[in-house]
Amino acid sequence: MKVELFDTTLRDGTQGEGVNLSVADKLRIARLLDEFGIDIIEGGWPGSNPRDEQFFRQARDLKLRQAQICCFGSTARRPGEVASDPNLNTLLQAETEIVTIFGKTWRAHSRIGLGLEDRANEELIHESVRFLKDHDRRVIFDAEHFFDGYKDDPAFAIAMVKAAEEGGADTIVLCDTNGGSLPWEIKAILAKVKKQLQASLGIHAHNDGELAVANTVTAVAAGAVHVQGTINGIGERCGNANLCSVIPTLLLKMGHQAGNDLDLPRLSELSRTVAEIANLAPNHRAPFVGQSAFAHKGGIHVSAVLKDASLYEHVPPDTVGARRRVLISDLSGRSNIRFKAQEMGIDLDHNGEDHLRNLVKEIKSLEYEGYQFDGAEASFELLLRRELGEFTPFFEVLHSRIHVSYDSDGNTETEAVMKVRVKGEVEHTAAEGAGPVNALDRALRKALTHFYPELAEVKLVDYKVRVLDEKQGTSAKVRVLVESSDSKESWSTVGVSENIIEASWQALRDSLNYKLFKSARAAQAVQTPA
Repeated sequence: MKVELFDTTLRDGTQGEGVNLSVADKLRIARLLDEFGIDIIEGGWPGSNPRDEQFFRQARDLKLRQAQICCFGSTARRPGEVASDPNLNTLLQAETEIVTIFGKTWRAHSRIGLGLEDRANEELIHESVRFLKDHDRRVIFDAEHFFDGYKDDPAFAIAMVKAAEEGGADTIVLCDTNGGSLPWEIKAILAKVKKQLQASLGIHAHNDGELAVANTVTAVAAGAVHVQGTINGIGERCGNANLCSVIPTLLLKMGHQAGNDLDLPRLSELSRTVAEIANLAPNHRAPFVGQSAFAHKGGIHVSAVLKDASLYEHVPPDTVGARRRVLISDLSGRSNIRFKAQEMGIDLDHNGEDHLRNLVKEIKSLEYEGYQFDGAEASFELLLRRELGEFTPFFEVLHSRIHVSYDSDGNTETEAVMKVRVKGEVEHTAAEGAGPVNALDRALRKALTHFYPELAEVKLVDYKVRVLDEKQGTSAKVRVLVESSDSKESWSTVGVSENIIEASWQALRDSLNYKLFKSARAAQAVQTPA
């Protein structure tokens, strides 16, 4: 069965807390959704704010390959005044071939919110839909609060969606607006509605009970052929149904097809890019597309995955554009380390079991001390290559001192002084910085860039500190994770100590050594004939 995919990231998604998209952002996301294969893109409510009005003006020039842009609004305010209703006329001015309007299908909202008797609300829905149909629009009717309304008064809810159907609605979407319905309620109610309507049915679920995805796929199993949701599940309150979970479930697990030519292997990329545009931190534990979705840590799990990935993976990662990851920790066995070594192009079987045994022992010991290598793969690679005799540090810090001073006006000064041995020479350097870690970083680079100019490319892009045992107070150990980049690639390193400066120094030292090791390997590869 083909299921029509309706994305409301640009409308309902922007109602989520902390989500704010510019017109340029919305246009960029619209192009991404079209390239991915979404059928309908709901661009916003043109009558509600100038930004959405501008989006629809500019969207007319989008050269979309397969998706259609849809605008959103409400029914008219009063029956008998439809032709002059500002909201409906603004929807027409958006010049989209598809229009979505919502209407009240829960009696409490109709009577309290709009002050309408049952018959008047029925007429309002019918006339609003008919008006848009008379202007040659495809009309999608969102039956707002339908499931709560049906549970309160089935006759009223059915009468309202029938009014939409009689008005000419092409698709009637049953909305779990408050997000509190349960899957078996969705299934039973949708099946009953399906028997009473001829129009195609859709589902619009919110996630207040953390069941939006379950409710959506249940609705499709019960006969819905139109699915609404947002990328990454962003939206009002707890969000909307997450299309990044709904879509692969429908296609890979339930055997349905999308209306357009869907590029499912781009799903993970789409998820990350939309999160970046919206300036939201990605959910690493998101199903299908999260960084941890196919990450394996337990040694027994990894051993099984290496033999048959389906033993611990519900779908192949590449079907959704994800990748398998094996983490290194105190739960690791030889399989974890062997897998990571293979990723780095190292054949540990060729190097012998002694190295593998030593690595497992050392990693378990370091993790017990507080190190964490599943978030610091560069530090792990240096550890591995040092065990194999492939890596020795490129520099040695013989002495360092950090001086921090304060005055009565609140001014601070930080200076790091350092003595470093590099290639048999000893360098004395000093540098000021915005805090002790920055001063240490600058002093070290000052000493090293004369010998290794490529270090000028390295930037610290993230710095995280985790207190490992809060009960120890200021004497507690801390773990520092540093992410660095040279604009071509990024890598992460770790340090652990009761002294935050020492922990930072360990992570920083590994970061620079990793860059130098990679540069040396690259240079060696160029010099060695193929």
